[in-house]
Amino acid sequence: MIDIKSENELKLISEAGKIVKVILEELKAASRPGIKTSDLEKKAEEIIKKSGSRSAFYGYMGFPGVICTSLNEQVVHGIPGDVTLSSGDILSIDVGIEKNGYYADSAITVPVGDGVSERARSLIDITEKALFIGIEKAVEGNRLFDISSAIQLFAESRNYGVVRSFVGHGIGKNLHEEPEVPNFGKQGTGLRLKRGMVLAIEPMINEGGYEVEVLNDGWTAVTKDRKLSAHFEHTVAVTSSGPKILT
Repeated sequence: MIDIKSENELKLISEAGKIVKVILEELKAASRPGIKTSDLEKKAEEIIKKSGSRSAFYGYMGFPGVICTSLNEQVVHGIPGDVTLSSGDILSIDVGIEKNGYYADSAITVPVGDGVSERARSLIDITEKALFIGIEKAVEGNRLFDISSAIQLFAESRNYGVVRSFVGHGIGKNLHEEPEVPNFGKQGTGLRLKRGMVLAIEPMINEGGYEVEVLNDGWTAVTKDRKLSAHFEHTVAVTSSGPKILT
């Protein structure tokens, strides 16, 4: 069952979203060569504590991190730890928090240092653009897979792989709610989008093929061909005046 949010609920999700935005801005600024991903987690913990919110990820199905930090060929669900960033890396940072009973979730991919290749920067750029192209389709009366199709067509037309094993999701009182929001699909199909739906739209785009596999830690997903991957995400409300980004 899909939960339709009231105006008050949208405000509460937006309040959580503002905290997520601050965390991501701080972590992006801190993502420099020589920094460990555990340092980024500590910074996120400090902001979360100060804001009176809590991490949506820590302990979720046993996940051991407050945030997700996925490096280079890692697609999603990378666990922060004793990993030092180097110039030329690309780092995907995924942050979700809960405040006053409502969740928000967002992700970015950032270049580390001055040594990032043009191909890596291009992947980051295309993935971010794919997110906003998908968001444009989150319009009352559209079909769910209008979002999915727009993302897929944009990315694949530029010869990138669109991850199929992980998808976006509804969000609100829970981190993951119905419906699932794939980044691939047939235009004009899927459920009808209604005002008050809130979706976490999150393209995960690979430099090579779309296939992924999960490492022995049980969480970190990597590209099967070990080529680079990027990830962007926003929490988005379907409103009478069009899509509204809450993060």
